[in-house]
Amino acid sequence: MIKLLLLLLSGAKFGKLITTVGSMLVSIVAYSFIYGWMYSVGFVLLILVHEMGHYIAARQRGLDVGAPTFIPFLGAWIAMKDLPHDAETEAYVGLGGPLLGTVGALVCYLLARSNGSNLLLAVSYSGFFINLFNLIPLSPLDGGRITAVLSPRVWLLGVPILIAFFVWQPSPLLFLIALIAAPQVWKAIKYRSDSEEGQTYYLVSTRTRVEYGFYYLTLIVFLAVMTHDVHELLAAARVAR
Repeated sequence: MIKLLLLLLSGAKFGKLITTVGSMLVSIVAYSFIYGWMYSVGFVLLILVHEMGHYIAARQRGLDVGAPTFIPFLGAWIAMKDLPHDAETEAYVGLGGPLLGTVGALVCYLLARSNGSNLLLAVSYSGFFINLFNLIPLSPLDGGRITAVLSPRVWLLGVPILIAFFVWQPSPLLFLIALIAAPQVWKAIKYRSDSEEGQTYYLVSTRTRVEYGFYYLTLIVFLAVMTHDVHELLAAARVAR
């Protein structure tokens, strides 16, 4: 965590740091009215860890990015001052968030199991679930950024998944994601591998596609298993009360 903060301090102006901390505090206060302050602190910190994954990955690829900014009930993002120059770089930056976010959720889970803390268990569940949700293969979600290295046409697989989520749990956030994703879906429909964009931005080796496909699927399976198992643990804890 100290290393993450040092990276944040070295890569962002002081005013941006204040914006990050301030927006984090606003989010914690907003979530506290519904979930309580202890859970809210853990939840927001896991979102920060996720965003720092993107931040570190972008900086490793030489991209200029801003500090994370939080909006209650919408999440957080980092401002990409430099855009990726190719699909592989975009996938690398996209993968950084869910990967580090999963590590953060796993740490909470291990602490919860060793200390018997249902609070940390609930925080870890949120972390696993949010990172899993973000892997839906639909831009602008992280899954869309990662699978773009395979082909933008993969985004079409994310459409029924997002619809299923909306049917299961209708939410204004899901509707907003659908609106943002609509132009990307149209782009996927029109995409041709022999187009100029297909021969430049999306031109990657087969080995690269296989590697990212492996990372993506492995992370999805792990997060799905952990989300299910932690949900069952929380349900058992509620019954035992």
